[in-house]
Amino acid sequence: MAELTLDTLMDDGSYMASERARLENKVILDELERKKKARTLAVPTDDNRVKARLREIGEPITLFGERAADRRDRLIYVLSQINAARGDDAMHVDEESSSESEEEEEEFYSPGSLELLEARRRIAEFSIPRAQERVVQQRKDSQMDLGRVVDIRKKVFAEVKKFANLGSQIGDERPISQVRFSPNNQILATGSWSGTVKLWNMPNCTPIRALRGHTDRIGGVAWHPKATLTQSPESINLVSGGGEGSLTLWSLASDTPLSVLNGHKDRVCRVAFHPSGDYVASASFDTTWRLWDVNTSTELLLQEGHSKEVYSVDFQNDGALVASGGLDAIGRVWDLRSGRTAMVLDGHVQAIFSIAFSPTGYQVATGAGDDTIRIWDMRSIKSLYTIPAHVSNVSDVRFFYANDIHFKYTPPDITMSDDSNADEEKAEKRDPEKDRALAEEEWRYRSGLFFASAGYDGFVKLWSADDWQLLKRLTTDAGKVMSVDISSDGNMLASGTYNRNFQLFAPE
Repeated sequence: MAELTLDTLMDDGSYMASERARLENKVILDELERKKKARTLAVPTDDNRVKARLREIGEPITLFGERAADRRDRLIYVLSQINAARGDDAMHVDEESSSESEEEEEEFYSPGSLELLEARRRIAEFSIPRAQERVVQQRKDSQMDLGRVVDIRKKVFAEVKKFANLGSQIGDERPISQVRFSPNNQILATGSWSGTVKLWNMPNCTPIRALRGHTDRIGGVAWHPKATLTQSPESINLVSGGGEGSLTLWSLASDTPLSVLNGHKDRVCRVAFHPSGDYVASASFDTTWRLWDVNTSTELLLQEGHSKEVYSVDFQNDGALVASGGLDAIGRVWDLRSGRTAMVLDGHVQAIFSIAFSPTGYQVATGAGDDTIRIWDMRSIKSLYTIPAHVSNVSDVRFFYANDIHFKYTPPDITMSDDSNADEEKAEKRDPEKDRALAEEEWRYRSGLFFASAGYDGFVKLWSADDWQLLKRLTTDAGKVMSVDISSDGNMLASGTYNRNFQLFAPE
């Protein structure tokens, strides 16, 4: 009989410990693999189909206090557990099941109307020339002298760093959910949780009128791209979305709505006007975003794709793409001309509260509940940069769009010297046309050079849009900043806050 020694006991102990560690690591790795596979599972987005699938596998169709999004997450978890227990072969069998594959395909397909087909055609006709012009201009900008680019950046960023608080104005009885400048920058629209849209003269902050058409909190406000410019005051100039689930179209000549768009089953958060002015997009807590025809006040498209509430929506400046951000921490870029997903923005770990296209046309910024802003590049289909922007929720992100109507050319002053002949020679050598062309080039290059963000930490921050560095931090008089916007001439910045105020900022 072998003698039991201390060394043998120690060996057995280390063996047992290493074996236990190996088993624990295997459990962790198996769980990670299960979660990875769970993310690739195709499950229905329709709540009735989710309940039917739960019933098929012998699970309760609903639990106490369970919402539709929670029920779908539970279905994904149960299916991933079943597949993990069966092994890879079971996954293979499921994939080969013709009936299930047909159901999965059916989930991602829905017939469109002839009106939607015509809208897609019009959007293509509108967006393609604009995209071509943008690409031509970007090629010209890429050939610009590096020294001139550096000079323009220094000049613009020096002006941005001079922004300071001009004052604060009580905007409503409840928190201001969104602020937006009109295209001519003479009016500021504020939407509040009281259900009221208010219009204010800028920069005096005096009230113009209050628009009351919602019965619940307003989530989003958006201007028609030609409002206050060429659009008639009696025509549609503004849209707002409310917590009761409706969108309201407003003119600037009346306190009563021109039209009310009904269709959403839950709260409407953000709204956006298409660059053509013919369409409006709305994001809702019913897990969809929808496209509306402004002229006929009809719903053209009901788009699913998010597993939880859709909070934000924004159009690309060309008009070809639209981006949506949801409380499922996922953003999606959609091609309006085909209806397909152009890119999935998967990287945030908390809900996306804001999404914005850059004037470049190929970059998207998302602000989320994980306190970060992510910059996405559609050319490389990946996240370029993550900015640790605020210490609490990033509620809004807005790029600076330079509007051509605000371009003003002032001939440069010629410094007078004692030698009048030299001054005359200097004036003769100047080329007014060339000076104006350089000024226009600088104005166009400014567009998209910086952007603003708002956070629940009470700050508004201005960032460079090429190296993503902080340029200026502005304090407000509130603990939560709900929204921010930059005027299209770059001379004003407004923020709406939880304590019912809005602030106006301008360079000192």
